[in-house]
Amino acid sequence: MNEEERHKLGTSMRRSVLGDAHVDRAEATKTEFDAEFQDLITRYAWGEIWTRPGLPRHTRSLLTIAMMVALNREEELLLHLRAAANNGVSEAEIREVLLQCAIYCGVPAANAAFRAAKELFSKRKAE
Repeated sequence: MNEEERHKLGTSMRRSVLGDAHVDRAEATKTEFDAEFQDLITRYAWGEIWTRPGLPRHTRSLLTIAMMVALNREEELLLHLRAAANNGVSEAEIREVLLQCAIYCGVPAANAAFRAAKELFSKRKAE
């Protein structure tokens, strides 16, 4: 697969997981400064890793949530909490991942993640 094909595949996966609105915003705000970075993410994170057959998207979503908790990356955590529904992840499964994170990443990290998830789920239910 060449880089153009990988980018096309990555764009499709990125849209499928994160949604068209998110990808459209990212594309609309892309500048000369970060264009190469956006291309890298699309080709390798989405076109190379997320498209691999070894794990289903559901599992990749749960793993990504756990890693964002471990790394204390709240903005990316919220992005992937929202995207998890696109991959068939339930709130109950997210709760289990966050409980697991409490043990292996620390209670403060899990506490912040639970707070973020609760706010997101409350907003979603209100809509």
